[in-house]
Amino acid sequence: MKKRLGIISLFVILFIAFIVVWNYSYQIGLEDAYIPIENSNVSAIPSESGVFKRSQHAIDYSNMPVDKNHERSLNTYYKNRAYHGAPPSIPHPVDEHQNMGGQSCLKCHENGGFTEKFKAYAPVTPHPELVNCKQCHVEQNTQSLFKSGTYASVVAPKAGVNNALLGSPPMIPHQIQLRENCLSCHAGPSAPREIRVSHPERVNCRQCHVPNTDEMTAVATFKRAGNEE
Repeated sequence: MKKRLGIISLFVILFIAFIVVWNYSYQIGLEDAYIPIENSNVSAIPSESGVFKRSQHAIDYSNMPVDKNHERSLNTYYKNRAYHGAPPSIPHPVDEHQNMGGQSCLKCHENGGFTEKFKAYAPVTPHPELVNCKQCHVEQNTQSLFKSGTYASVVAPKAGVNNALLGSPPMIPHQIQLRENCLSCHAGPSAPREIRVSHPERVNCRQCHVPNTDEMTAVATFKRAGNEE
């Protein structure tokens, strides 16, 4: 009987030792893979972190109804700018006493949604951290004051198929500086209908969609090194 208890005790001790060694090795592996970002001096890249702004509203944007009376198209989206790439003008009166974004503009344009004052859905700004909105955005007082000049202009991208491969996700045809957050223009009822995304719940847009940096450069046929034929 004592011999049997001794053998059982030996197996119990070996089993406990195995658990302790395995747990120690597991914890060592976790420590090797862990990167304490909050305690480091590594700063997040604005173009990367901006993708996730308002990701908590992605489902809300997809459930909002389409406002047919104020629905924007890509054409009206571009017409509200002096030229392609310019900040959009403000198409409604602004209280001069509350012309700072945190006091006036951001109340409607920080996260979007229905506004009782204008009975419409507000377009969402992609950069709510820049609170002095009227430094770049001007009120739209007239639509005929400015005439187009002869300087070189950049052609605005059109909605359409620009996939790198058949069946691959479409590429991003514009620069993303100050437009890091994709949902601000591509989700919700205020988004132009041609570029409204069908899956805003997949908030990490740039995981599949990559910027097209070859807008003005022709890409030659790929040839393997050493094979000039």
